[in-house]
Amino acid sequence: MERKTNISAEDGRQDLVITRLFDLPRPLLFTAYTDPEIIAQWMGTNVLKLDNRKHGSWQFETTDAQGNVVFRAGGVIHEFIPNQMITRTFEMENAPFGPQLEFLEFESLPDGRSQLRMHIIYRSVAQRNQQLRLPFAQGLNMAHNRLQEIVGNLK
Repeated sequence: MERKTNISAEDGRQDLVITRLFDLPRPLLFTAYTDPEIIAQWMGTNVLKLDNRKHGSWQFETTDAQGNVVFRAGGVIHEFIPNQMITRTFEMENAPFGPQLEFLEFESLPDGRSQLRMHIIYRSVAQRNQQLRLPFAQGLNMAHNRLQEIVGNLK
């Protein structure tokens, strides 16, 4: 499978940059990150809370067939500029990673396309490298492919 989501991680740094081009207009791409029903579809998770505003918060949870929680994450929204930017923290529960800071920027491109740029800062180089050793890139690419497919059908 072609990986359309690009992850740039320079050696010795505690951050990474993720970019992805979408065949979606910027407002629809932004909606994919702010509408609980759409998030649940492309991420395959339950949106327990999503308060899209400055000083708002969010929490997502994924369960297995027996109802056991297999993933729970949440954070605080520090900046929310509709159709442009979301700055938030991200922290997984019961994981060996600390919180990270995420800057999501949404850019309009010609021909009704858009680009997502995520700048993620970790507490340390070691934490960032630990994240990258997981199937993080593959999972994010698959999720973004689902986002394109699901939201593309809303056009």
